[in-house]
Amino acid sequence: MAYATRDDMATRFGEDELIELTDRDRNGAVDELALSGALDDASAELDSYLAGRYAVPLAQAPRFLAGLCCDIARYRLCGSGTRTTDDINERYRNAIRFLEKVASGAVSIGPVAGTGTVPGADNPVIFTNGGKAFARGRGAL
Repeated sequence: MAYATRDDMATRFGEDELIELTDRDRNGAVDELALSGALDDASAELDSYLAGRYAVPLAQAPRFLAGLCCDIARYRLCGSGTRTTDDINERYRNAIRFLEKVASGAVSIGPVAGTGTVPGADNPVIFTNGGKAFARGRGAL
């Protein structure tokens, strides 16, 4: 399941750029198979970072993941004679930096859809003040 669609890509980058990125046969049209493959590959890359904190694939992904998916797919479509730009490279690097922060736990993508919880939120830290937590004749707090 891809986190972004063809329409997401067209909205962000325009039909002309989609043709430029995917038209390997030079027929002047978007290669739908190449585009959907890039979106699937980008989604798999997203999942590889999210898997440490979330059950993947996400059934209802936060909307902003579509943008990351598009940036990764766009970057992956460059090559084999297709141009790349500083903007494409930078957007890809930014997406990966964000995903690395998610993987490390430095940032969260928000509540997991359907559960209303954030991973780790069900494991609270308990602090005690004064006194021994463990002593003879006394159980754990």
